[in-house]
Amino acid sequence: MEWSFDGYILTDDVHWVDVKKVYQLLSATYWAEGRTIEQVQESLKFSLCFSIFKDRDQIGFGRVVTDHVFFAWIADIVIDPNYRRKGLGKFMMSIITQHPDIPQHIQLLRTKDAHRFYEKFGFINDECLVRRKTRTF
Repeated sequence: MEWSFDGYILTDDVHWVDVKKVYQLLSATYWAEGRTIEQVQESLKFSLCFSIFKDRDQIGFGRVVTDHVFFAWIADIVIDPNYRRKGLGKFMMSIITQHPDIPQHIQLLRTKDAHRFYEKFGFINDECLVRRKTRTF
């Protein structure tokens, strides 16, 4: 599907994803630095992907991992720094949280610094256990 907002296009068509641009955007974030381009590309295979374009340039990205029934994990929401503060994050999140392929029962995301932004979409701070692979030296 496609949506438009103020001259920008958002699509959930994974074929539109510019992997190199998404890799570049994610590499500049605290949560995804260190990912390889191959890991980024592989993660697209198992996600619903959302891309924002200005003309033909990808300037935003987000993805959702879901079972399509009860659970959705919203991840990697990122807007090119040159296009921030234009309402594009709000635009993307409003589409993602209401998307027909994403369950409304439980939607999760994790952030260190954008709690107030996500609270506008009904997210609350809640406890969660996390298991991480430990590094072997």
